[in-house]
Amino acid sequence: MIKKLLVTGALCLGIYTSTVAQTIIQSRQYPQNYFRYPLDLTPPTTAGSFGELRPSHFHSGLDFKTNQRTGYPVHAAAEGYISRVRVQFGGFGRAIYITHPNGYTTVYGHLESFSPAVIELVKKYQYDHQTYEADFNLTPLQVPVKKDEVVAISGNAGASAGPHVHFEIRDSKTEETINAQLFGLTIPDKVPPTITSIGVYHLNNKPFSEKTPKEFLGVTGAAGNYHLVKPQTLELSGNIGFGINTTDMNSTSFNHNGIYSIELKLDGKTVYTFAVERFAFDQTHAINAYIDFPAYESSRRWMQKCFILPGSHISLYPQSINRGIITFDDDALHEVEYVVKDVAGNTSSLKLKVKSSPYTVPQPVKPTGTMLYYDKRSEFSNDKVKVIVMPGNLYDDLDFQYSASAKLPGAYSAVHHIHNRLTPIHEGYEIWIKPDIDLGKYADKAVIVSSWGGCQGGYYKDGYVISQVSAFGDYYIKVDTVPPVIHPLNIKDGANMKAGRSINFRMSDNLSGIKSYTGTIDGKWVLMEHDYKSKILSYTFNADIAPGKHVFKLVLVDNKNNFSEFAADFYR
Repeated sequence: MIKKLLVTGALCLGIYTSTVAQTIIQSRQYPQNYFRYPLDLTPPTTAGSFGELRPSHFHSGLDFKTNQRTGYPVHAAAEGYISRVRVQFGGFGRAIYITHPNGYTTVYGHLESFSPAVIELVKKYQYDHQTYEADFNLTPLQVPVKKDEVVAISGNAGASAGPHVHFEIRDSKTEETINAQLFGLTIPDKVPPTITSIGVYHLNNKPFSEKTPKEFLGVTGAAGNYHLVKPQTLELSGNIGFGINTTDMNSTSFNHNGIYSIELKLDGKTVYTFAVERFAFDQTHAINAYIDFPAYESSRRWMQKCFILPGSHISLYPQSINRGIITFDDDALHEVEYVVKDVAGNTSSLKLKVKSSPYTVPQPVKPTGTMLYYDKRSEFSNDKVKVIVMPGNLYDDLDFQYSASAKLPGAYSAVHHIHNRLTPIHEGYEIWIKPDIDLGKYADKAVIVSSWGGCQGGYYKDGYVISQVSAFGDYYIKVDTVPPVIHPLNIKDGANMKAGRSINFRMSDNLSGIKSYTGTIDGKWVLMEHDYKSKILSYTFNADIAPGKHVFKLVLVDNKNNFSEFAADFYR
């Protein structure tokens, strides 16, 4: 079995291994010296690397540091035109997309402001559509740009942890995001990756789950050479998967970032490869199949599995034999080696001695629950609940478990325990819950609530409340009849706002969440900006507000159409 696996592995890997100077794994070559760095800060330094592990996604770009402050000019990486502009509450906050004639698009996120031409376009869109959030495309002739041109100012907008510029290079046709360092936008780096621990998983022809037997082993070493804290020959039999906990640093930053590639070798031949070259955004949630998700959920351990779950389809696996799973069954001594590289080619390795022993295929274990399949439409139902999982949302077959417990105060159904949170879902599944209490006039106010993440939305149909949810867990029905709450911060009826720069509020909702907010002055819509970090909703005065008395009004509507209104006279 092992001999056959190695021969196949040698044949498969050859088409993927690059022979460029970095000696890194990539499927194709990319233009060099075409794009420039988005900032003039030298040396260029990053707080986040491409493909770095983040909760529920792989990081899609490079996070360029800006000395912990905002206000630096952001330059077009090459000639092209601004093809898309986005303003959002979270995410990038403010972002521009520049399409280039060579087939790539660059993205710049967390911006403080845009160029004057783009500012005018954004303002027009916001007032035309009466919305703060904006996302629109431009034609090639609207805002052409030259290489080096200042297109924005660096900031800290949206869901950023501090001032920086998020930068991406995407394939304009497929919209896949690509590691920008493969285009020559390198970061000084002479530091090899660090390996802190490894994992051994006894798979034995069963689907991977939190019940899979495993051991985590400590690792020590430095300068690219690592070994087990407790040197030993591992005695293994049957189908085995391996994992690794590894991070990387570059020469300009103390940040612990992601690695570029991992190879798992058996007796010198590669059986598994992972490389963060490029990926599509609809694949990014598959990070939960790549990591040991149960270990992450229970202890926040970032163990990266060196075997592939059958339902995980992502381009970050350029090669594998038997999905990286090794069968030890020949009563021989083998060498297993991890080879970890960063994008600069700095390399760390760790070797294990494995004593193999004969293996007897275990008898299939009868499921204790209902089997759901990763490649088929699967359904569980009883007289109170229905769960529908479409193909592509499970990463492996699942012995699905269900139970229920007593109704909580204020709930309209029992608490339904939909498996557990240690099994990841790629996008989502449909859940139907039947109320235990007649909803009556509150049917259009009903929502499904989780015990861990609040309201999951929902609508009433055919005697059930139905919603699309993104995780297994505990769910029940509640109703939302309470309107949102408006908290004025610097305005009251009759206020003198002559010296004020803005009108500010906080807003909150008890359950379903705020769907919309609308501000008007003297009956005319005005732009209200919602800041992600401060959670302050504000209107900034402009020259359109003449001296004298005015009426300000704010209307909040939640996702179940409960609404609140605030009105006040003020003077300028």
